[in-house]
Amino acid sequence: MSKIVRDYGFDQDRLRQEDFISLDTLRKGVENPVRLDLNNDENPDELQPFFCWLELIRIPFPDFNDGRGFSMAKRLRQLGYQGVLRAQGYLIADQYRMARLSGFDEIEIDDLLAARQPEWLWRSQVLKKNLSYQDRLLKTG
Repeated sequence: MSKIVRDYGFDQDRLRQEDFISLDTLRKGVENPVRLDLNNDENPDELQPFFCWLELIRIPFPDFNDGRGFSMAKRLRQLGYQGVLRAQGYLIADQYRMARLSGFDEIEIDDLLAARQPEWLWRSQVLKKNLSYQDRLLKTG
């Protein structure tokens, strides 16, 4: 099972893997709103013509040091995508604020990570008003 991290805390993930389609399937055409699994090496600009069909886009974070998903989320929002953006995989609570600032609405984590990084830790990130490194430099300069 997976947990969905949102600003108010954890929810159980009610979606199954088969509830998502691939970009190749989307290209062939759809008749109803869909949920898309977008690999983090695919071009988000390709999706703009399909935005009206996409209710949720899930972008994987295959390991802790792969931040391509942040750039993809930001680009999708710049292109005008207004549906749900979900990060999936190896994100930690310290990255939650960055994920939200990049455009993600929620994060999907497995139960093992949720046990190691409990709900209170994720929720504490929502309340943080930490300035970025650059902001702190300008404030002291």
